[in-house]
Formats: sequence, C-alpha cells, structure tokens
Amino acid sequence: MADYEHILVKRDDGTVTITMNRARRRNSLTAAHLTELRDAFAEAGESDATGIVLAADGPVFSAGHDFGDVSSRDLLGVRELLQLCTELMNTVQSVPQVVVARVHGLATAAGCQLVASCDLAVATESAGFALPGGQGGWFCHTPAVPVARSIGRKRLMEMALTGDAVDAATAERWGLVNRVVPDDELDDAVAELLARATRGSRASKALGKQTLYAQLDRPEADAYQLALEVMAAASRLPGAREGMAAFLEKRKPDWPD
Repeated sequence: MADYEHILVKRDDGTVTITMNRARRRNSLTAAHLTELRDAFAEAGESDATGIVLAADGPVFSAGHDFGDVSSRDLLGVRELLQLCTELMNTVQSVPQVVVARVHGLATAAGCQLVASCDLAVATESAGFALPGGQGGWFCHTPAVPVARSIGRKRLMEMALTGDAVDAATAERWGLVNRVVPDDELDDAVAELLARATRGSRASKALGKQTLYAQLDRPEADAYQLALEVMAAASRLPGAREGMAAFLEKRKPDWPD
C-alpha cells in the first residue's frame, strides 16, 4: 500500500479499510484528499481483497468540500475539483469489491455524497446526513446526484431545498443507509454486513455490481435487455458453473476465485 498524507489504509485479511484522517478539518475534502481517496480505492480495486470499508477519524465523518480550497480557485479550477470528486465517486462504484461506508457523526454535502456512492452503508445512532447548500449560497448540485438515486425525488428535494440534517433513523427509513446501530456496535455491524455481502464467487459478484449500476437509470425494457445479456454470458463463468454444480450435487461450493 502507498503512503498517504490525508488518509490511512490498512489490510486485514480480505478487507481493505480506507480511513479519512483530517479530523481537525472535519475530514473536509481538498483536492489532495480527494486524490488520495481516489488512488487508494483504485489500488484496493486492483488487489485480491474482497471488501473495502470507508471510515473516518474524529467526531465528523466528512464535512464535504473544503471551502478554503474551493474559494481559492477560478471557474476552471472549481470545475477540475468537482471533476476529481466525480472521479472518486465513480471509482468507488467501479471497483470490483463490495464497498461499505462506516458512518459516525455528520456526513454533509460531498461527505453525504460519499455515503450515497458506496454500495452499502452502516451508521451509528448519532450520525446525521445533510445537503446544506440549500441554506447557503452554493447549492449541493453534485452531491445530490447519488443521493437522489438512493432516496428518490421528494426526499431528495426536502434534503436539498431545506438543507436540514436528517438523523440516522430517517436516513435508514429513506434508504440512504442500510442499517443503524448503537455507536459501540458499529465495527461489528460493518464486519457482519460485509461478510454476508462478500460470500460466493468474487468474479460473479464483481460483474453483478457493475451490471446493477449500469442498469439502475435505464428504462425498464433497456435494463432487462442489458441484464439478460450479461446474465446469460455470466452463466458460463467458472463461479456460476461451480455454484450450480455444487447445488445439484448437494455439496459446499469450491469457488475458483
């Protein structure tokens, strides 16, 4: 693993944990921080890890973009910063591993965007989520993109237009996070969900994740056509053949990857 200034990366068996480590700046996202996150996810994606956990140090998960960085840039510079942030979100969703957000404290603006971009999310009861641009002068246009795809239009409009934070229980009910647990149970809950989500053939799951994201925003007929072709081709993969053979032979599968 590479050395980083703003994040910590560790490998524990099949899980890579990427921890945002700018607690004094509320894990706000400068260009340097975004670059390190993007590169760490890309590096983990090329490894043989089965899962990735995105975590944060300090009392806040992430306060979003660092306004000191944003305000120092001209229009082209801000566009480049937002493009970098978009590259990070796309990388999170394109890596073959299952990605779980481990959320405590507040996740606001681009921090909320990070949570919504992860495949799965577990939050503490004390966590909160907000798109605060609705209360200020810089609306949360890009953070709203994955949030909309998680919670739907009306709930997105409430978050984006009011800028108010929603508590963890509301975030769970709306679909922004998968489950909410007491603060002292967060690590166990993340590990348990990740263990269940990484069972089976790694290659099959990677293709499944890629296809799920590809079909989400297509019309239903197009989504079916895409899924049909991928699923037919995937039936020939070693993992699929082994899974079916094990079922028919009433034995435990011996996954090839």
